[in-house]
Parts: sequence; C-alpha cells; structure tokens
Amino acid sequence: MDNETLSEIADGATGWMPDWIATLIILGVAAGAALLAWRFFFRLLTRLVSGRDLFWRSLVGRGAPPLRLALVIAAVSFATAFAPLTASEAGVLRRLLVIALIVCIAWMSQTALYIWTTIHLRRFKLDAEDNLLARKHVTQSRILMRVADVLIVLIAISASLMTFDAVRQYGVSLLASAGAAGLVVGLALQPVLKNLFAGIQLAVTQPIRIDDALIVEGEWGNVEEITSTYVVIKIWDWRRLIVPLSYFIEKPFQNWTRDSAELIGTVMLYLDHSAPVDRIREKGQEIAAASKLWDGNVYNLAVTDFRERVMEVRVLVSARNAPRVFDLRCEMREKLIAWIQAELPGALPRTREEVTAGPDAARLAWPGIAGPQEAGAEAGEPGQQAAEPRG
Repeated sequence: MDNETLSEIADGATGWMPDWIATLIILGVAAGAALLAWRFFFRLLTRLVSGRDLFWRSLVGRGAPPLRLALVIAAVSFATAFAPLTASEAGVLRRLLVIALIVCIAWMSQTALYIWTTIHLRRFKLDAEDNLLARKHVTQSRILMRVADVLIVLIAISASLMTFDAVRQYGVSLLASAGAAGLVVGLALQPVLKNLFAGIQLAVTQPIRIDDALIVEGEWGNVEEITSTYVVIKIWDWRRLIVPLSYFIEKPFQNWTRDSAELIGTVMLYLDHSAPVDRIREKGQEIAAASKLWDGNVYNLAVTDFRERVMEVRVLVSARNAPRVFDLRCEMREKLIAWIQAELPGALPRTREEVTAGPDAARLAWPGIAGPQEAGAEAGEPGQQAAEPRG
C-alpha cells in the first residue's frame, strides 16, 4: 500500500477524535512498534557480532541506547506523514527529529571512539618497569580522544543550528563580515582555541606524556592527567599543580623521562682533603651492587671540586625510573656516611687551627704587636728613670 492509502486508513480510524489526540496516538504507536522491533533487531545484531572481535561486540553493547533512539526517531518520522498535522506543525516536528538524529549520531560517534581507545590502551600497562611505550600511547590516545570529543560536539551543534534558516544565514553573514561582533567572539574564544591547538600539538610531538617526571615552576612531580585544556601534575607530596596546555608549548621545563624511564641520580659528599678517595669509591661500588634499586648501568665516584675546608665528591648511580633513583640516592647517602663515620672518621670535614705557645706567640700571630722585651726597652724599666726636680 502507498502513503495515500495508509493516510486514508489512519484518517478513518482516528477521524472521530481531536487532531492532537490522534497525533499522539499515531506517534506513540510508531514509537512502541520501534521499541518492539528493536528487541528483535538487537538480538540479531548480538548474534552477528558474537564471533567478531571485542570492538564490535562492545560497540553493540554500549551503543544500544543511541541505536534504539535512532530507530524510534526513524519510526516517528515515518508516522508524521499519517498524523493529522498542519504543514507548519509537521515542519517543526521533522526539524526536531532531525536534531535528535544528529544528537544520536554524535552520541554513537563518541561511544565508538571511547570503545576503540579503551581497547587500544588495554595492550599497554603504565605500572610496568619500562613504561615509555605505554606512556606514549596513553598520552596520545587520551589527548586526541578529548580533542575529537570537542570536535564532535562542535560539529553536532553546528549541524543542529544549520537546520534553522535564520541561524544559518546569520552565521554565514557573521563569518563573511569582519565586524565587531566577530572580533569579540574571536577574542573570547582565543584561550579555548589556543589550548585546543596546543593539545593537538602535544599529542603529535609529545613533549610530555602520562606519568612523565617533570620539574615545572620549581616543583617535581608526575603527569597525572592531560585534559583538553590543562595538565594535572601530581607533586611528590601529593599536591596537584594545574598547568594550561599552552604552557608546555611556550615555556621551558624539565622532563626527566623524555626518551627513557631510566635516570641517573647524584649524591654529593663533602669530605676532608685527606680522605682516601679510592677506598670510598670501592665502598660505594659495593653498596650500589648490593642494592635492589640499582640497575647496574651507571656508577661513578669522582672528586669534582676543591674548596678551602672540604673537597666535593660526586657519586652517580642509575635506576629504572625516577622514584627508584630518589630512593637509591637516599640509600647511597645514608650508607656511605655511616661507613665513613665508622671506618674513616678522619675523612669527615675538619677545621684546622695553628696554635703557637711562648713569649713570641703574639708577635708571630700579629707582627704589628711588639714582644714584651721590646715593650720594656721602649718604655724603660721601673726605677731607672730619674725623677724631675720640683720647684
């Protein structure tokens, strides 16, 4: 049967009731039929994807709500042709259904993107010892997913607004004219667009990644989260430092895990000039070899500076990641100083003073001061100077 025949049947069945009641009944029946059909359709989809990979099975499972809504929209849109609606009412209803369909498509796109990203990241573990590859993929996927979410929302809003002729004409004229309103909107959106493009640049070039060890604004911490506008850095004392994305494009910062999670730690010792460096070097090698934190790659002990009272000794040790390097530095520092205190107490910093005893001590210490004999000769011995006559 064609549409005209169906319309005549609908008019005959509902012609005795008010138009708005008939419209609600027709649209409700269409929506109910769509929901009933969805049950069979969903079972069919589930069987079709049962033998396929995890992405398609998850897509059917998590994408059921938007797919069901899309089926209801299609059924209601088909039923509007048989409802007793005026031309203007039918136009408004169809426009609303088009907007709802655009929302369903955006919803389904975000769901598919989330499922694909989750499945992709399941192959990588951030808690591994060498997690450089995992941090690279996690950072890239999360940033691009957030940017894609923003773009999907913007496209959906734009497509919805384009369904209205007045808004579409206003948007075209606004873009075509470089008026004051366009400048105000551009200036207002500048921070948002700046961080959006910074996020895309970070995802491509990756100067930072999830779980990278950074020094930003004098604070050491790990990258905990990267959003579409800012980065959350978990500082070592569990504080959070919030930094905009554009900061990592425009300003310098330290990335301790840029190419590898392995790091070299530094331990500085200040000892007396007479300290036996060879014995201390051997003991440091022994402490590093016995430690579970040392990765066995780098160990070095050298005298790096001489000062007036002490000499500077630098110890270099390496570990697999930043937390292990920090713990290894503390262990080396504690065990080396304990061994030096017990075995080489004379190697600790000392203050030297030269003390001279005897009558010439003051003159040797301060040449400008005369000794007691010179002082007596200059002033004269008591009783040797004659008294002047009186009167």
